[in-house]
Amino acid sequence: MREVQEYIDEKLKRDPEFRERYNLILQKLEIAKKIIDYRIKHGLTQKELADELDVTQQYISKIEEGDYSTLDSVGHILFKIGYRLVLRVESNKAKLELVYTPKEWKKIEKIIAEKGKIYRTPKRAKRHIKNL
Repeated sequence: MREVQEYIDEKLKRDPEFRERYNLILQKLEIAKKIIDYRIKHGLTQKELADELDVTQQYISKIEEGDYSTLDSVGHILFKIGYRLVLRVESNKAKLELVYTPKEWKKIEKIIAEKGKIYRTPKRAKRHIKNL
């Protein structure tokens, strides 16, 4: 098993396309876990949850296995059980992210709090922080 994980880790480092597919699978797994957690927490079978959500038991089973094709219906089910599906599309171009130490963040937060500054966009906040 360790050899398999080492292979995956190495492939994640070298292959951006593999990394993206792997991350998508992990996200689908998170959705499945939320639905399974809800069902177990409320003592429901797949059939009972399906009846509650007006879908088939087979559909609940497929979602719990991460086998679904439309985000619309999965988003609807997640909403009904108290979650919200957030879809985000990002550029696949590498970008430089600012990394601050905890000490630097405290300084930044203090300056922003003193000035009472509220930013309309994250881009403006980043520009202000860069100039500190």
